[in-house]
Amino acid sequence: MAERVEDWWGRRQFTHDDPVPYPVGAYREAWAPYPMLIRQYHPELNAGITLTQVPPAADVLLLWECEVGHQFAATPAEQRSRPGRERRRSSWCPECFSLAKPRRVRAAGEVRPPRRSTAPVMCRKTPALPPGASFLSSCAPKPSSAIEGRLRFDLEHRLSTSWGDNAVRVRRPFFDHLEVWPDILLPELRVAVEYDSPGRFGLEHVGTRQLADERKDRALRAVGWEVVRIRTGQLEPLGPWDLQLTTFGKRGVDRVIDRLRDIRGPLLIDAYLL
Repeated sequence: MAERVEDWWGRRQFTHDDPVPYPVGAYREAWAPYPMLIRQYHPELNAGITLTQVPPAADVLLLWECEVGHQFAATPAEQRSRPGRERRRSSWCPECFSLAKPRRVRAAGEVRPPRRSTAPVMCRKTPALPPGASFLSSCAPKPSSAIEGRLRFDLEHRLSTSWGDNAVRVRRPFFDHLEVWPDILLPELRVAVEYDSPGRFGLEHVGTRQLADERKDRALRAVGWEVVRIRTGQLEPLGPWDLQLTTFGKRGVDRVIDRLRDIRGPLLIDAYLL
């Protein structure tokens, strides 16, 4: 059971036999991908303990304050997973979230509609292709990042590969599809390139969204593909071939091609260079 921060800190002082069991900055890298949580945390509300002294896996109740002024208690794990599928700043604060999406109150005598089945309904638009085959999917979302478009443009002018496909058939359902949609596909090389940034408010590719990214990578590797993720900002690499960049610049494409050489070998990759 989660305990108050004062009790948790006192117990750590006793077990570590140290007045400062976790020095300031010990967990700075672990919290860096969550800029919104850094803004919501205030040491003066938590016995003077800084966020960088709290392990992300600690079962401790911390006091947070959102930008509006709502104060609430939550564990590090609860806060790191709070955004879910929402792309709102309010999703970091339970009170702001409830105000943004208030619960509907039924009128007296209103009949509750029948409960829908929770079993996932699989999309039938995925073609009957062998697992690992790439194709053009009508279900794939449109690119949402200008940098992603620039990366695609730069790779198209460096590699002589096919560029029409946007989906890969997988063996197991990914949510309600038997396909996944990487940002960029290199079918001849069987490599997917993903561009990840934390976004303006740190909502992207963290918490449950990171779990979905890892699940997608496993689905691709299970059908013979490899994944290169360009992780910008403070996002840490998820796989063995990921590139961690502060920002994506001109040298980013060169590093991607070098990573492709690491994965498939320079002899194959250089044969596709323009």
